[in-house]
Amino acid sequence: MALVLPALAPSASAKTSPEDGAGAYATGTYRNLFAENGHSQREIRARIDAAYQQLFHGNPQTQAIAFAAGTNTNGPLMYVTDWANHDVRTEGMSYGMMITVQLNKKAEFDAIWNWAKTYMYISDPKAPSYEYFAWSCKTDGTHNSEGAAPDGESYFAMALLFASNRWGDGKGIYNYHAEADNLLHAMVHRQIISAPGEHGPHTVGPMVNQDPPMILFVPEVMPQPFTDPSYHLPAFYELWARWGPKDDRAFWARAAESSRAFFVQTTNPKTGLAPSYADFDGTPHKTRFPQSGEFGYDAWRTASNWSVDWSWWRKAPAEQQLSDRIQAFFAAQGINDYGPVYTLDGKLLGATPGLTHEDHPAGLAGTNAVASLAATNRARAKQFVEALWNTPIPSGQNRYYDGMLYLMSLMHLSGEFRIWGPQ
Repeated sequence: MALVLPALAPSASAKTSPEDGAGAYATGTYRNLFAENGHSQREIRARIDAAYQQLFHGNPQTQAIAFAAGTNTNGPLMYVTDWANHDVRTEGMSYGMMITVQLNKKAEFDAIWNWAKTYMYISDPKAPSYEYFAWSCKTDGTHNSEGAAPDGESYFAMALLFASNRWGDGKGIYNYHAEADNLLHAMVHRQIISAPGEHGPHTVGPMVNQDPPMILFVPEVMPQPFTDPSYHLPAFYELWARWGPKDDRAFWARAAESSRAFFVQTTNPKTGLAPSYADFDGTPHKTRFPQSGEFGYDAWRTASNWSVDWSWWRKAPAEQQLSDRIQAFFAAQGINDYGPVYTLDGKLLGATPGLTHEDHPAGLAGTNAVASLAATNRARAKQFVEALWNTPIPSGQNRYYDGMLYLMSLMHLSGEFRIWGPQ
């Protein structure tokens, strides 16, 4: 019998329309896969609390990725840093906001959001990335890049909507729903803006492609736009189709269906591995990055994305097949031994240049375990869940990306990563 947890906030469990699917959005319940493996709720809570405490409030040299950064007129400031690369990324900041809203850490949520709006948000109407967030900054807030990365904006928007629904809206930057609406509107409708850049004109438009309706890798206007499979978040798009700006709700509903079909197209039919970057038809993108066709660090997240979509909505049975496929592949590599980077047909590669090598990364152990939410081979899925349970909390040089994925994976697998619906 599957163990489930009741939703602690209003979702849409009272609705029964077919459009709502048969997952947690409709039922209000979430599987607890650690409990299914025999772990007590006290043990599970302690594991999540320990990971949060270490990553957000641990030893600043060896454990923490979140750091207090003083105050301004909007209150306390906090940033989440990629320790190995000495920068602050919208990826980590938005993940930090999602973690803190899920764990009911409002003070940390507000402090992270305040830092993002203070330093990362681009408010100049003449700037090409106007209304977006600079994807990489120094820890003093100086921009390393004026470009934006849509995975960060996507998590910002979703975390803000959950905050609005869970805590209610405040004033100014803490009017969470208004901030989310503004960002979602910009992602779809931002006008093209061009300005001189270091390597020629810098021209930026929306963060989504209209046809097919699909998230872009970057909003820069280019002759051959492409996507990142790990940016596809149909579980979120379904919520934006209900709670986002009304004029765009039909678009997000189409985007959810597009992403579900795309997962099947872009993953290898034998291994279930997705490329780091892909064209809209799912084939690996080849014109910009030499590692585009590899299952690399970005691509770790793709299985988690389709599995959470299955958990929340249960609209695409093919996602179950994808989870079975990728878990079968990694089980064959050795469930405690597989490496970080592969060709799509399953050949182990060395670490990406410029990134610290890990023999068996905790972040990938986490996302492969989250695939258990959709897997039909329950015996094998339990092995992946237990493998994550036995993985130490990431520390040291690689603790940023591994730590974010590790903690969110713990939350997904314990039923503590939930849909926070309107009150």
